[in-house]
Amino acid sequence: MAISAKDFVSLLQDVGFDFFTGVPDSTLSEVIATLIERRVYVPAVREDEAVGLAAGAYLGGKIPAVLMQNSGLGTCLNALISLNLIYLQPCLLLVSWRGHDGKDAPEHLVMGQIMTKLLDLVRIPHRTVRAETVREDVGWAAQVFMSQRIPAALLVTKGVFS
Repeated sequence: MAISAKDFVSLLQDVGFDFFTGVPDSTLSEVIATLIERRVYVPAVREDEAVGLAAGAYLGGKIPAVLMQNSGLGTCLNALISLNLIYLQPCLLLVSWRGHDGKDAPEHLVMGQIMTKLLDLVRIPHRTVRAETVREDVGWAAQVFMSQRIPAALLVTKGVFS
């Protein structure tokens, strides 16, 4: 079972997310295409830049989401820790989980194995999106965002989006 990228974006927008930025990724390509079509996506060249854009958008009254591949999580950890977590700058992290279940190109396997442990270590709550529970997953992320004012991550494996 899969959810369409358009329906997923609508769910995000329905709970209030209204600013999207990130770095291109094949798993999230249809989501990014939908966001571009709806004129709510600002592309970034690096994941840490996207985190900074999201923080600025939040200060300007927006509800931001950052899209990235899990390899980019390493690139933006310093920004997430020293800006978002310390100064309560929330954002949704929509992270494609390359190397999930040890299946992928070799360069994705280590991050695929350690990503959830890494998120736990830096105290970023996370949940893996499933098509059957996507409404609850998005609602959970919005609730964490609003109540705790910290980043929350939704992890996306291949095949979730149709």
